[in-house]
Amino acid sequence: MFKNKIVLITAGPTQEPLDPVRFISNHSTGKMGYALAEAFAAQGARVWLVSGPTQQKTAAPHIQIFRVTTADDMYAQVKQLAGEADVLVFAAAVADYKPKEISPVKVKKQAETITLELVKNIDIAKAIGQIKKPGQFTVGFALETDNEIANARAKLQTKNLDMIVLNSLQDAGAGFSHDTNKITIIQKEKETAFALKSKTAVAQDIVSFIAQKIHV
Repeated sequence: MFKNKIVLITAGPTQEPLDPVRFISNHSTGKMGYALAEAFAAQGARVWLVSGPTQQKTAAPHIQIFRVTTADDMYAQVKQLAGEADVLVFAAAVADYKPKEISPVKVKKQAETITLELVKNIDIAKAIGQIKKPGQFTVGFALETDNEIANARAKLQTKNLDMIVLNSLQDAGAGFSHDTNKITIIQKEKETAFALKSKTAVAQDIVSFIAQKIHV
């Protein structure tokens, strides 16, 4: 189905260091991104998987893993590869903020409270969306807790995506840590809801949906 196509996928969390032993991160496991990589590879794609720190592994052929840690690392790697990809799937849970200053030594426990100044990380999907080439198909993910459809639609537009996969933490069995997921695929013209399924099955649904859109 995707023979001779290059698919670039981001997966997992990023870790934003505070000092040599601490970091800011989130609960992403990378399961969804890795399931997508395997689903695309099973359909003949050459997959470039840009992965944040995760315990996930794959032995599937045609998957090349690029391991990164921070949002800046991930952006640099994606930017380097993006121009050659036919499909780009931004499934990683990239940290929105990072510490303004990174201590070169472990911060000692002293005061009762501590103030941490954070600065915004680059929005990788939005940055790549601004420079994507004609013919490239871009897919984002949105994990929401309220106003799900409206928030996802806003991201679809501002990030110049062709479609966005919405997860709601209001749905049991969806989101981080679970082996299942419940998604709604949102395009400019319509929304398509899917039942709760294993992340492997969800990945296959997404791959089939994209195949129909790019006519492979």
